[in-house]
Amino acid sequence: MSRAFADISFTPSVKAAQSLYGSREANRGFELVKEKRDSLLPQDMEFIAARDSFYQATISENGWPYVQHRGGPAGFLKILDDKTIAYADFSGNAQYLSVGNLFASDRISLILMDYANRRRMKIWGHAKIIHEEDDVRLIARLEMPDYRARVERAVVITVEAIEWNCPQHITPRFTEKEVQGMLARLLAENSQLEQQLKQKAALVKPDRLGNGPLELVITAMRQLSPRIRAYELRDPAGKDLPAVGAGAHLRVPVLLAGGQAATRHYSISSAAGQTDSYEIAVLAEPKGRGGSKAVHDLYTLGMHLHCDLPRNDFALHAHAAPAILITGGIGITAIKPMAEQLATQGRPYTLHYAGREFSAMAYCAELQIQLGASLHLYAADQQQRLDMHKIMEEASKDSLFYICGPASMIAAALSTAAALGIDQQRVRYERFAVQKSTQDEEIRVELARSKKVIHVRADQTILQAVRAHGVAAQAECETGNCGTCAVKLLGGQAQHRDAVLTEAEQKDRICICVSRAQAGELVLDL
Repeated sequence: MSRAFADISFTPSVKAAQSLYGSREANRGFELVKEKRDSLLPQDMEFIAARDSFYQATISENGWPYVQHRGGPAGFLKILDDKTIAYADFSGNAQYLSVGNLFASDRISLILMDYANRRRMKIWGHAKIIHEEDDVRLIARLEMPDYRARVERAVVITVEAIEWNCPQHITPRFTEKEVQGMLARLLAENSQLEQQLKQKAALVKPDRLGNGPLELVITAMRQLSPRIRAYELRDPAGKDLPAVGAGAHLRVPVLLAGGQAATRHYSISSAAGQTDSYEIAVLAEPKGRGGSKAVHDLYTLGMHLHCDLPRNDFALHAHAAPAILITGGIGITAIKPMAEQLATQGRPYTLHYAGREFSAMAYCAELQIQLGASLHLYAADQQQRLDMHKIMEEASKDSLFYICGPASMIAAALSTAAALGIDQQRVRYERFAVQKSTQDEEIRVELARSKKVIHVRADQTILQAVRAHGVAAQAECETGNCGTCAVKLLGGQAQHRDAVLTEAEQKDRICICVSRAQAGELVLDL
């Protein structure tokens, strides 16, 4: 089967021209196809209905072609069925060249243009002139109510062939309506940007933030990866800072969008014991709670930060047992000082560091130089996968495991340890985000001292719900690492998700920043 347009257009002389200019074989494909394309498909109808003009060619008795532009409101060329289109012939200059030609020969060809998107459709067909006295209903159907031009007649076209052309040599042009649409989008984007600038101007990058007891000044900034930026912090007067151990973190002040003051916890990634400066590294999280974005947007050289004193809820053991360090993504900030301290002290350890790609893995190059064969890297884009089971199975019986990374990595470490019979006390971990589950449901919590009963939504922590109901509750990290938010459990069975309470403590205490109820109800001493 050949395309309908090829049956019409590929005359002997056209084929001869194709042969002469070397395109005959390329065009032969149109004569060997499965679809004839002699009726309208849904996408053809959609294209036709959006057009506000087209070009049509007719032939006179003397063989001369005549090309005419026809225009009107979008949709004036109407689809009657998948083989028939029609349009109202509005009054013009009264020469009637196209109409006269159609009286002599009903053959017609149309070209429909979409200049903005550089598309064009060609239609071949047989045309018939219909006057109002011949078919009143058809004329009424073709009229455009909001277009005042007088309809003189209808032109009904039976489609014989359809073909789409490639976009070559079509210069993009735009209607006034299309230009207005583009301008509207640009104006909306401009308005949004102006609003953002106003918000930032209202915030005016402050030269100092926070009210904590430890004053630090930002003395250097460096980009560790496309999304991770490191900040060097020093005492403004050049004094020594409090010494910290590996695994320590610093709570720093931030100014969220809208001017709300808040704090965020970041691991101190500089070497343990270093007192001339601290370094924190912050991953920009566009879909986070706004803290990292605020840091990236507002922290500048010379800014003074009044922070809380450093705290360590993820300390490294002091005895000689081997350490297996496992991390992923931004979790390297807590693990890096551990590896450096172990290497300096000559203690046995290995570091397993996973990421999406090497270019996105902070501190990767310097760790390779510092740690050598003790460092094992895994880049997902290189099809390298960290095998948790193998790592934990091959570790010595007295090894301690330190894990800091995504919730899925921590969950894998805990489940693997359980499967291998590894004592949970040997598995230590730190989270950077609240552990959530798609299985979470709304729970009921009774606050005994406040004499309140609250309902905690599936997407809400107990801590958030308690505060929303006006009940004061202490908290620090809000990720289950520090235990500050732990309260007495008076009733119900807790689903513990913290990394700080011992098994004995978990019997009658619960960290309300992360943990939930197993059976839908808890009673707390709040």
